[in-house]
Amino acid sequence: MGIDNHRPIKYHSAFDIIGPVMVGPSSSHTAGALRVALLTRKLLGQNPTEVVFELMGSFAETYRGHGTDRALAAGILGMSADDLRLPDALGIAEKLGLKITFARASGNLYHPNTVRIIAKGSSDQIEVIGSSLGGGKIEIVEVDAFPVRLSGDRSALVLWHRDRPGFLATVLTAVANEGINVGRLSLERANKGGTALVAIEIDGAYSVGLLDSLAPIREAVLKSRLIMPI
Repeated sequence: MGIDNHRPIKYHSAFDIIGPVMVGPSSSHTAGALRVALLTRKLLGQNPTEVVFELMGSFAETYRGHGTDRALAAGILGMSADDLRLPDALGIAEKLGLKITFARASGNLYHPNTVRIIAKGSSDQIEVIGSSLGGGKIEIVEVDAFPVRLSGDRSALVLWHRDRPGFLATVLTAVANEGINVGRLSLERANKGGTALVAIEIDGAYSVGLLDSLAPIREAVLKSRLIMPI
């Protein structure tokens, strides 16, 4: 289930007048919302079978009128913001058997255009909170209740792992051996020795062999995602 033949969103610049090429009335409510959902799909790592979108702020007030509901559905299906099928995304999701629910969120408001996404697949699930910042820009601020900072603009390595001494040092050595530069890093743990999450955005692209370089700490890795820019 899903549509993964999306093309990268076309930007003329980060916040210029033209903005991202997209189908929809608003870059914040359409392109940004779609990218949050698309990145959530990448983090889930499999076709979703059930998704709950909990909307905050202006998303909750205007999501139908601004097409945010269709944009979120399109993103979780794997569409890009310039996909002509975007207006029909809810119908496409229904035909594919993807159950989608919209609700008003409770909790912290990170930004007026924010959504909590709870996505379930056949063997895994994920909870993501992300905000649309304007001009198609986004920021993922939570993954499975761990604070993070992911933009979707750069390649990212995300590792759910057991908290172990030397874990991060091994990961960063592997990244350095790739000859690439770290642009942003988040590391949070639930408690000492418990579950933790590290998210690393880099300048350039990861090779598929990077995960092989993590063999010395493989027993501590619970799951991993290599994500290309969206």
